[in-house]
Amino acid sequence: MPLKGLYRKIKYGDPIIIVSGLPRSGTSMLMKMLEAGGIEIASDEIRTADDDNPKGYYELEKVKELDKSEDKSWLAEFRGKAVKIISYFLKDLPKTNNYKIIFIERNLQEMITSQNKMLAHRGEVVDPAGDEKMIKNFKTHLQKIKNMLGNEPHFELLYLNHSDVLKRPIKEVEKVNQFLGGYLDKEKMIGIIDPKLYRNRH
Repeated sequence: MPLKGLYRKIKYGDPIIIVSGLPRSGTSMLMKMLEAGGIEIASDEIRTADDDNPKGYYELEKVKELDKSEDKSWLAEFRGKAVKIISYFLKDLPKTNNYKIIFIERNLQEMITSQNKMLAHRGEVVDPAGDEKMIKNFKTHLQKIKNMLGNEPHFELLYLNHSDVLKRPIKEVEKVNQFLGGYLDKEKMIGIIDPKLYRNRH
């Protein structure tokens, strides 16, 4: 471990494990995998499983206030645990913690198709004509986030691809295991991955 990383670990303790990405990119699947592997997860279960996420969302409502709340000291409670935080809120994480971020990416058209189906299930109006503009906005957002993450010493990063996790689970689970210290139950993690839930391929 570099001296800077060792200093931060001594000062701030174990890192908070952040599962991140855009909505509908596979973050819930990753949270369930980490739970199966032996990581304690942070979830209030306010948002329950449904047809769009039959295995649950693994969310924490307080996360949605990160951009509004000045007091973020509560995050320290989750050192050594996994928290799902979508990419929009990563910029709002305080520097008074270390973070190991597993960032999952997905084909943007697949992601938007999945999002549109979820909105339709809720009875919301979906305009497919806006997909192209949304993809452009997502690309801009992702580039900004990656630049930010790469320049902050309190972030350690592992990038995964949604399709790779489903097609090559053994290899991708090993990446996660090594990133988090090499002590996870890989067989149980692999058992969580369900290709049948890959329903919006492009």
